[in-house]
Amino acid sequence: MKPPDISVVVCTYNRAALLREALRSLFAQKAPDLTFEIIVVDNNSADDTPATVESLKAESPVNLRYVREPRQGNAYARNTGVEKAESSIIAFLDDDCVADENWLAIIKSAFDRDPELAFVGGRVLPAWESDPPSWLNTAHWAPLALLDYGTEARKISGQKPPGLLTANIAIRKAVFDELGGFLTSLQRVKGSIGSMEDHEFLQRMCRSGKRGLYLPDLITWAGVDPERMTKAYHRRWHTGHGHFYAVLNDPEWERSKFQIAGVPSHLYKATAQQAVSWCSKLLTGNTDAAFESECQLRFFFGFFREARKRHKTKSE
Repeated sequence: MKPPDISVVVCTYNRAALLREALRSLFAQKAPDLTFEIIVVDNNSADDTPATVESLKAESPVNLRYVREPRQGNAYARNTGVEKAESSIIAFLDDDCVADENWLAIIKSAFDRDPELAFVGGRVLPAWESDPPSWLNTAHWAPLALLDYGTEARKISGQKPPGLLTANIAIRKAVFDELGGFLTSLQRVKGSIGSMEDHEFLQRMCRSGKRGLYLPDLITWAGVDPERMTKAYHRRWHTGHGHFYAVLNDPEWERSKFQIAGVPSHLYKATAQQAVSWCSKLLTGNTDAAFESECQLRFFFGFFREARKRHKTKSE
């Protein structure tokens, strides 16, 4: 049989209720001339995820497949989805997201227009469960896995590409065949947050000479759990993100005139500026703006702790 035009990979972990809505958004796609399959990769869920997927098979207008990945972590789950995909185009949707009804049609059209295009991504917009606090503006969207670069399409390429999210991205399968999969060393497991496996893979694609597009009409909506709307969560996320940045050990980002304890000098300079800004904003009573600077200090702490450990190991 002819393979589907697109394979949609949805990785999930203990989110059966949210997964149901994500899958139904795929069932409702307006793409009559397009064929696709859905692969649900269950990453050791202890809830009723298997039963949920099985119950939805009768409702699905396309082939809905269930795969269990016992190795814990998003990178393992996504790589398994890539391995199982039958299409030459693989689209990723998170289990807590719903896709716009034209999502797949836009993906297919973009790849059809440009055979050299390696990937496309788009906006991940918030579906707030409650009103966000005053400090939670777009500067704090990264910990919520939200993204919006505006209403103009833009090229994604080069040594330092702007990020896209695996909550809304499609990649040619040939890219994985050439470059490998998501790095498991950068994934979050158990209680860790702030992971970077999607950022690293995008960076690897672009640095290999591949190019992609940000398409503003390619939209998914992500639910925002109230717990993620707390400063405590954002503090943890930025500390974790700093840790994973150090694990990444990116030579481009860490390039500097000198390093102290494995930390590049430019990061010390930027952190000192953020510390001054944080104190200044606190003294003037601008606590919302101060928190943005505090998050950068948390990033430094996470990076410094891991980089120092790495530096010490190298010195022994």
